[in-house]
Amino acid sequence: MSLEEAARSVRENAYAPYSHFKVGAALRTPSGQVFLGCNVENVAYPEGTCAEAGAIAAMIAAGESQIAEVYVIADSPEPVSPCGGCRQKLAEFSTGDMPVTMATLDGAETTVNMRDLLPGAFATSHMKAS
Repeated sequence: MSLEEAARSVRENAYAPYSHFKVGAALRTPSGQVFLGCNVENVAYPEGTCAEAGAIAAMIAAGESQIAEVYVIADSPEPVSPCGGCRQKLAEFSTGDMPVTMATLDGAETTVNMRDLLPGAFATSHMKAS
């Protein structure tokens, strides 16, 4: 199954009774394993979970810690970017050249690398003493 098919499929499981905006995410690790996530809303906004965060949590729970590529899909007129928090989460487990594909249900896709998606990402190098 491709990342597109996986993200499209898991999107159907999203719990979005408030916004009705379902998002699916699929990520592949360097070992070839694929992890999935969908958004899970909560009546106590903003206590929900984004699709990308769910996929990352599944990856970490399985003992992996590096993302090779990501695919995110939503029912929108144009491809939707991961939110700012998810951009930082993705940056934590990837390199700057990791491809992030954003897609619509109608087949429109945009692919950017992590560095362009989150320029100037906060990193461990910022925490080192001078």
